[in-house]
Amino acid sequence: MNKITEIGFLIYPNVTQLDATGPAQVLGRLPGANIHMIWKTLEPVPTDAGFSLLPNATLESCPRLDVICVPGGLGQAALMQDPEILDFLKQHGQQARYVTSVCSGSLLLGAAGLLAGYQSACHWAYRDMLPAFGAIPVAKRVVRDRNRISGGGVTAGIDFGLTLAAELAGEDVAKEIQLMLEYNPEPPFDAGTPEKAGPELADKIRMQFSQALATQ
Repeated sequence: MNKITEIGFLIYPNVTQLDATGPAQVLGRLPGANIHMIWKTLEPVPTDAGFSLLPNATLESCPRLDVICVPGGLGQAALMQDPEILDFLKQHGQQARYVTSVCSGSLLLGAAGLLAGYQSACHWAYRDMLPAFGAIPVAKRVVRDRNRISGGGVTAGIDFGLTLAAELAGEDVAKEIQLMLEYNPEPPFDAGTPEKAGPELADKIRMQFSQALATQ
């Protein structure tokens, strides 16, 4: 990259922090990358992990973005009917070079009308909601459809970040970042998808998600 690349993450109360910080850790190592954590104010934003993230840009102050990314989290449900947020996403989605998401953030892109006719990833527990927005759900860690790039649930954000890094700066740079981060996952359990975990555990997690959403 020969110029500054403006990359913006929309954060919000009850965001899943790794959805944003995972890819931000990757993309922040790109030459010329300028990372913006964006919210309505510059006050600390509570995450669903019990700590807060500090925005460095507001909806009004952030520059025109080359990349806009929407992470997921339980707080995303309330934003799907927030005109200020939807207008922000529509505006930047029409201008950005890449319109992206991680986890259930794709649903917020859908609510903003930015995924109609596009394939998209999403967290497995919410993937079947994508067709309501005209999107085509795909059960993959990373999905690219034209200038829409989406990551699946939470940890897939790192895979997404490396995929986008290769798009922005080339595969060699993305590989360098992967090595810097020692991203070589060897999970201790083989339970990372409903198919691998089995129906009993998958149903238990679905119930927990449903109960958590009911309290939002």
